[in-house]
Amino acid sequence: MLFMESPFVESLPEELEALFKALSKALFKVSEALSVGITGPVIIVTIFAVAFIAFVIFAIIKDRRRKLTTGVENMVGKVAVTETELNPRGTVLAEGELWTAIAEGSKIKADEEVIITKVAGLKLWVTKKSKEKEDK
Repeated sequence: MLFMESPFVESLPEELEALFKALSKALFKVSEALSVGITGPVIIVTIFAVAFIAFVIFAIIKDRRRKLTTGVENMVGKVAVTETELNPRGTVLAEGELWTAIAEGSKIKADEEVIITKVAGLKLWVTKKSKEKEDK
């Protein structure tokens, strides 16, 4: 149980620290089992089972920390294509869906790329995509 009190374990995030402690306990129990006379295949299966469980726990923790990428709030800054002329109101295709859009500034012709600047309800505010932004 020497690993459980090491400074390395204390510097880990809580979830990884708990995972490391669980693995060290399992390995300690396996080493105790060796002295009792449990066969090699049982030990190997136990080690693989513990490693698999650790992998699943790590994957769950990683997934839970991932930022969500859905919702209209993530549409701001994305590119859409005008389906109809925006003078100032029309329709755009954004992320595979048709939206009512309002052009900020001058009118925009059909089949031009626009950038979404604001989302309010079911309406998008858009501006024409400039040549400088296309070069980036």
